[in-house]
Amino acid sequence: MAASEEPAKRRTGSSRATGRRPAGEPRHRPSKGPAWVMRTAAEQLTELLGRAPDSVSALKPTNDGWEADVEVLELERVPDTTSVMATYRVTLDKEGDLVAYERTRRYTRGQIDRRG
Repeated sequence: MAASEEPAKRRTGSSRATGRRPAGEPRHRPSKGPAWVMRTAAEQLTELLGRAPDSVSALKPTNDGWEADVEVLELERVPDTTSVMATYRVTLDKEGDLVAYERTRRYTRGQIDRRG
């Protein structure tokens, strides 16, 4: 089949509908909403602790910014359910800069909360 005989490509809608941006269009910077705050808290805590967070288990806005609880693997063991985890309370200002953190809990990965 010659190039001129190729079927025409169908457009499926705007780039917003497909999730793709046209070449040359500037990337949209995400707003400072919950997802952005979670990523920022995890990245900054990684820099301070030298360990990558496992997850963010809580996030709430405050008058001065945000507060998050971040779960971190502190000591890897075999089997994995005996690994030591820690919860860190992270405080971020409105710009997303980490202003404080503290370890609030240590537990084994396989432990279930029995709090009511």
